[in-house]
Amino acid sequence: MADRAPRTIGVLLVDDHEVVRGGYRRLLENTPDILVVAEAADGEQAYLRFLETQPTVVVMDLTMPGIGGLDASRRILARDRTARILVFSVHENEIFLNRALDQGILGYISKRSASQRMVEAVRCVARGELYVGQEMHGFLVRRRNPGDDGRIGELSPREFEVFRMRAEGRSINEIAELLNVSPKTAGHHSTRVKQKLGISNSAELARLAIRLGIISA
Repeated sequence: MADRAPRTIGVLLVDDHEVVRGGYRRLLENTPDILVVAEAADGEQAYLRFLETQPTVVVMDLTMPGIGGLDASRRILARDRTARILVFSVHENEIFLNRALDQGILGYISKRSASQRMVEAVRCVARGELYVGQEMHGFLVRRRNPGDDGRIGELSPREFEVFRMRAEGRSINEIAELLNVSPKTAGHHSTRVKQKLGISNSAELARLAIRLGIISA
């Protein structure tokens, strides 16, 4: 990367759809100051590509096979607290936005507006500044209401990831393999999630996740 202009913004582009990555690569590289230095198709690859390329900005989808974008971002930020991450997601959702910002993610835009906002958002995040898409601004000025949103906020990042996976119907053994933990540890996280949310079974978890827009029906 030494042959790049000094002010070039190196981007790691993370999305599980190759066609989507190709479209955003063309969008970003049709600028004088942005270069896509690497791509990844899932969260595990994203973490490895980050270590390999040290990009200026990580553009991260949230919903991918295996570990999601939030957990991948958590791993990246645990390794490098100065990492600058921009989420682009189909989820125009207060819970996902709050989880992202609480973790230290600097930007969040929806895929609905990404084609218009992506370049501006990448440049802003590259400067270390917060960028939240216009469609999400209402969530920035609103406090969480008591109830489901408040209980979700009590989950740790790992518990939230287990909650999402259990709601999607994944088994404890599948979750353990994806998160690289023992089945006993995954089961402990699942039990803690149910206790914190006041839920007794996986069907109730799924219904709550659907109601909050965390997974699709």
